Amino acid sequence: MNALVVAIDGPAGSGKSSVSKAAARRLGFSYYDTGAAYRALAWAAMTAGADLTDQDAVLAIQRAADYRASEDPDNQAFVIDGTDVSEAIRGSDVSGAVSAIAQHTLVRAGLVEHFQKVLAGCENPGIIMEGRDITTVVAPEAPVRVLLTAEEDVRIARREAEMSGTTASPVAQSLKARDASDSSVVDFMNAAPGVTVLDSGPLSFDQTVDSLLGIIADVRDAS
Repeated sequence: MNALVVAIDGPAGSGKSSVSKAAARRLGFSYYDTGAAYRALAWAAMTAGADLTDQDAVLAIQRAADYRASEDPDNQAFVIDGTDVSEAIRGSDVSGAVSAIAQHTLVRAGLVEHFQKVLAGCENPGIIMEGRDITTVVAPEAPVRVLLTAEEDVRIARREAEMSGTTASPVAQSLKARDASDSSVVDFMNAAPGVTVLDSGPLSFDQTVDSLLGIIADVRDAS
């Protein structure tokens, strides 16, 4: 049985992770957070004391590392070389390192290959994979491709709400810096041909999830 692939891209704060997990939970699908793989690699490179600007150094760590990620939306766990890094990869130090390693073409190519193996090996009826270039590079032929987006001020407000005690200014600066850095490598702000745009800005969380489920249902019904 071939799993139905749902590819989701979008900028920071658009709701990719939370909406994707909720939809996967409702459908009994696998869920895969590609950003966590980048974070885990960044963590491994930092822990090894590698020069993050040296592509060969990062590649050596990437090729030697044993990375395992949960595909259960209700139990997200990430392990690299036997170490559970689920909490560690969410730290601000790792966040700052991700953009550095993401600039390396060969590093990205290796991760894309890994993600494609995950899609091919999915044993559930479907899998929702989200990130920055899933609809265009990782799974350009996926039956369901969605750009989940929202206006910048909405995304900043969401991030501020998530980060209790943090004021809008540093949140805005961080979000803009991340978008600017990542957009130099891949275009995740504009939908490629055939990609459905889902604007979560005017919608509640539940409405956004329902909209995504509707998009998926339309494809399943048509197949």
